Amino acid sequence: MAASVIRRSLRVPMRDGVDLAADLYLPDVNGVAVSELLPVILERTPYDKSGISRSERSKDREEPLARTQVAEYFAQQGYAVVMQDCRGRFDSGGEFTKYVNEAEDGFDTVQWIAAQDWCDGRVGTMGLSYGAHVQCALAALNPPGLACMFIDSGGFSNAFQSGIRQSGAFEMKQATWAYRHALLSPRTAADPQRKAALLEVDIAEWMRKPNWQPGESPLSAAPEYEAYFFEQWSKGLFDGYWKRPALFAEGYYNEFPDIPIALVGSWYDPYVLACTTNFRGLRKRRRSPVHLLIGPWTHGDRSVTYAGEVDFGEAATLDANLAVDYLAMRLSWFDEHLGRRDQNVAAFAHPVTFFQMGGGKGQCNGDGRLSHGGSWRSADEWPPGSSQTRSLYLLPDRKLSAEAPQSSGGCIDFRFDPGDPVPTIGGSVTSGDPVMQGGAFDQIQRPSTFAVCTPAGDSPLSARDDVIVFESEPLREDLVVCGRVIAELWVSSDQPDTDFTIKLIDVYPHSDGLPDGFAMNLTDGIFRMRYRAGWDREVFMESGEVYMVKVHAFDVSNLFARGHRIRVDISSSNYPRFDINPNTGNPCGDTSDSRVAINTVHCSADYPSRLLLDVEG
Repeated sequence: MAASVIRRSLRVPMRDGVDLAADLYLPDVNGVAVSELLPVILERTPYDKSGISRSERSKDREEPLARTQVAEYFAQQGYAVVMQDCRGRFDSGGEFTKYVNEAEDGFDTVQWIAAQDWCDGRVGTMGLSYGAHVQCALAALNPPGLACMFIDSGGFSNAFQSGIRQSGAFEMKQATWAYRHALLSPRTAADPQRKAALLEVDIAEWMRKPNWQPGESPLSAAPEYEAYFFEQWSKGLFDGYWKRPALFAEGYYNEFPDIPIALVGSWYDPYVLACTTNFRGLRKRRRSPVHLLIGPWTHGDRSVTYAGEVDFGEAATLDANLAVDYLAMRLSWFDEHLGRRDQNVAAFAHPVTFFQMGGGKGQCNGDGRLSHGGSWRSADEWPPGSSQTRSLYLLPDRKLSAEAPQSSGGCIDFRFDPGDPVPTIGGSVTSGDPVMQGGAFDQIQRPSTFAVCTPAGDSPLSARDDVIVFESEPLREDLVVCGRVIAELWVSSDQPDTDFTIKLIDVYPHSDGLPDGFAMNLTDGIFRMRYRAGWDREVFMESGEVYMVKVHAFDVSNLFARGHRIRVDISSSNYPRFDINPNTGNPCGDTSDSRVAINTVHCSADYPSRLLLDVEG
């Protein structure tokens, strides 16, 4: 089949009377649509059903495809394809409120498709990022006809813990995303004054002074975007708002249909936790296959070998290693699970396929990136059954040791000033331009690094007084961390509320090729102290009281080579990845005032703070 018949902007009725726009692509013979009933592939998007899709690239094709081209590709393979604009975006009716309508809208769309005279009753879904979130949302309501899903880089397991908030903190990518897409909204297109006002916004300058409030924020010219942004920022308790199906797949796993599901993610993506949690939760009590695939990429960048300043080698790409390319991988998936052809999808030959980072040359390549290397591995579960938890204790002399501290009274104080937060340098970040980007970076703050306070020259984060660095001795043999990363910290503060952050780092030694070494970030986490008694309540600290908290970072797989050091950085901020805690105990999102906090990490026999790693061997 060399072409496809396209029917544009079909109106799909929702239960509340709003119509959403969808384009239908059908395979044809000699310009006439085939008359047989067909399985359908559906993608729902807020990014324009006919627009360019940034992630639709391949190793051999740097120019991204439009969704029209992607749809035509699958139609030419014998599928009916539906591309739909989400509510309030581009051609669809209604008002856009990020995430919250996607379960019901998705259910109604799948139900409508399954009843059409060109559908054989089976609908497969695909999509990345927001296009992944909408899949989990609709599956939680179990629409008739849903037959399989390809969920890439998203699908909220629990948006309170990954994607919008994390352990009480708020992800500020929600602000940069909202600003960018307010500019692309139908209301902005129809209102020149609104567009002009948004174009005048300097989002980076606003981020340097984040004492925002409704009517005084970078989103004020787009009040519907500003409204949902402040609503999500202020919703600090895990209540019914967060437990709706669009945001909390964990609460609806039993409602998901028993269908094949592919979960694709990346180590430097905000949805690592969503992928691993969904994989474990959806495998239970199901006969259909559920697969997890995680690469060493940033968000949707599966066809390049690097993430940030680090290169993982030719094996790192999806292309030529797991499939011919991303299009071919998805085609094989749908061919297998929509029953048109028997396929063996190489990337999904095992329940888990993941990239273990590390083991490379450890020199800078021709592009100036560190050659960290890595290889693909497979397993039957996550974390792999070969992993066991190992403890590394934090010692008062700032070392990490397998031996617990023996003396009493050991502790380290630091001063956390909300006016000078620790800047974000890489990590699991997306949608953060122009103030942050994801990936692996040497942990050095440069004048080009976005920060509230910028140093005059290059300055390692380890040189900051508010970053407490704990390092192991140089490793005598290779060590593979594969799975969970948790810091069990005993802490105190002189303020009623504050944050504690962790960052796991692979420290390269000094060498001829790396005269200053290289401190490569792997994963990080945060914990807001008011929630230590539970996510549904606030309990403020008493000055000087010592509390134990578990700070969870995202899972990771990395080979720490012989001679390297394991390092964990502890602080109280990672901005602008997470909002800054003003230390006041004010309601979430209230940044009208702030206080300096003296925070303490205890590392003694009485309070043995430790790093817990899933380690192989």
